[in-house]
Amino acid sequence: MKKIILTLSGILFLFIGFAQDSKFNQHDAFNPQFYPYPGNDFRSASGEPGPKYWQNHVNYTISSTLNPDNHSVQGKVQITYTNNSPDIMKFLWLQLDQNIYRKDSRGTATTTQAGGRWANAAFTDGDVIQSISVMKDGQTYTPKFNVSDTRMQVWLDKPLAGNGQSISLSIDFGFTIPEYGTDRMGRVNTKNGWVYEVAQWFPRMCVYDDIQGWNTLPYLGQGEFYLEYGDIDYSVTAPSDLIVVGSGELVNPAECMTSEQLNRWNEAKNSDKTVTIRGEKEVTKKNSRPAQPNCTWHFKIQNTRDVAWAASKAFVWDAARINLPSGKKSMAVSAYPVESIKKNGWQRSTEFTKAAIEHYSNKWYEFPYPAATNVAGIVGGMEYPGIVFCSYRSAGAGLWGVTDHEFGHTWFPMIVGSNERKYAWMDEGFNTFINGLSTKAFNNGEFADASFFPGDMTKYVFNDKMDVLFNQPDVIGQNNLGVAAYLKPGMMLDALRDVVLGPERFDAAFREYVSRWAFKHPTPWDFFHTIENVSGEDLGWFWRAWVFNNWKLDQSVKEVKYVKNDPSKGANITIENLEQMAMPVTVLVKEENGNEQTIQLPVEVWQRGPKWTFNVPTTSKITEVVLDPDKKLPDINRDNNKMPEKGF
Repeated sequence: MKKIILTLSGILFLFIGFAQDSKFNQHDAFNPQFYPYPGNDFRSASGEPGPKYWQNHVNYTISSTLNPDNHSVQGKVQITYTNNSPDIMKFLWLQLDQNIYRKDSRGTATTTQAGGRWANAAFTDGDVIQSISVMKDGQTYTPKFNVSDTRMQVWLDKPLAGNGQSISLSIDFGFTIPEYGTDRMGRVNTKNGWVYEVAQWFPRMCVYDDIQGWNTLPYLGQGEFYLEYGDIDYSVTAPSDLIVVGSGELVNPAECMTSEQLNRWNEAKNSDKTVTIRGEKEVTKKNSRPAQPNCTWHFKIQNTRDVAWAASKAFVWDAARINLPSGKKSMAVSAYPVESIKKNGWQRSTEFTKAAIEHYSNKWYEFPYPAATNVAGIVGGMEYPGIVFCSYRSAGAGLWGVTDHEFGHTWFPMIVGSNERKYAWMDEGFNTFINGLSTKAFNNGEFADASFFPGDMTKYVFNDKMDVLFNQPDVIGQNNLGVAAYLKPGMMLDALRDVVLGPERFDAAFREYVSRWAFKHPTPWDFFHTIENVSGEDLGWFWRAWVFNNWKLDQSVKEVKYVKNDPSKGANITIENLEQMAMPVTVLVKEENGNEQTIQLPVEVWQRGPKWTFNVPTTSKITEVVLDPDKKLPDINRDNNKMPEKGF
């Protein structure tokens, strides 16, 4: 851009001109019609669950066996499904996520063909359903069922009534653990044995909700999950030389540990420092495991949407106590192979886990589970209730970052159960935002300078080919997902907190959103309504720019004029919004006599057009005008945020 500085009578008139025409249209930005439908009895216009809000409930009891000889799992799941909707159901839909690893799956035809992180490395037979039976009113029968890719429809002999009626299904299933399971599960061979990370491993009920009814989008790999809440009681039987860790509370530690390990386990429950359950030098010793052929590890977890587990004879194992704000205690647990021990390596995992859980519990909502377990394996980073899988190669800032991020998912979407299959920005993006605050807080900012997204990425985030946030994740280009699901919504919440609402109002509204929708199923509109109602701001202009469009921000200094050509009488400063996004404006004005003043202009200055002139009471010549001096906004062109470059 060409800069022109005109000097008239000793700088009586100052002007800077830009050839670019503004793209801003206040009628588009501030269009009053934002919400597509009014509130109702199920979802209030205030953003709260309505007086007739309902969601269905499902409990699982699972017994399973891991066979390391052929890397297979055999299991039986008993499902108790309660229909709290007002609707009558003639059939049920379940998810069979292991079917993505079949050669003929939709995921193979699409995601694997495209390559990248979620592509299958090899194929399995998927979920092999050996039998299904339905139990209702004391009668048991074999239903008709149909498997369609990663979904299974079960037809009922008699419809399931609504308003609290229940039905039970019993399903025998089996599958082979893939070596690389779309970076969400799998197995890796270390020098002391295979590390198995097992997830999406049993038939799970699809969500039936008041928005769409049955949610049956197939699992393609890039999109994640949408699940009902309930209690899960599960057991894993494996050779006794393997250690098994899983979601929830291990309820039979005495049956799975040596007496020394049990003593250390109990010590860890009361220790703020990491306690070694099985050390590096013990991994290859036979007496570090019970002298019996097999162990059955029994876990329970309540009010959860899923469970996952991991197993290996190679695990080093340690733990510590987590202190929760209510006075309750939980446990931070880590399991990792010896290859993961290095400078700032996995020997710090339990420390990282404890710090992350305690921070989020104090800041947003208390951690609800009896344990938080971090597992080192082939998966780069993946979250499940009470357990996460992180790369066994990670160390230092990378290990902190992935541990903190995956456990941050406890809040989004494990506690706040949004639809990940449709709205990745509501879990990945919200999590990215809270990760920024936790990283600044950890150990006096030890890793505060580290970032998954280094440098100023504003121009890349807002480039013309970037996918907008409001897209299904499987529709978003793989190269764009890191921005559209993670970085940009994180930036959005930073801007909302730091510039639009301020930390006090934002934090109160965000905490209320978590509290209102804990263990429920919010939509984007429930989030928008909640933030607006609690903060007291109409934010349609904000959501429209950030979520539904790829609008850019370019605020510029247009012109400075002294009142009556006399700096001591003040100055009129004109600013211009050159792009389509509207945001509040922070203006720093410096004077020749050393005075400085910061002017905060609300977003409403743009309601009547792309230019705004305001008066500044000056007492001497202005030497500099700077927009967004702290660089809190995603301005794509900072060259025009400042005038002049070298004073007047």
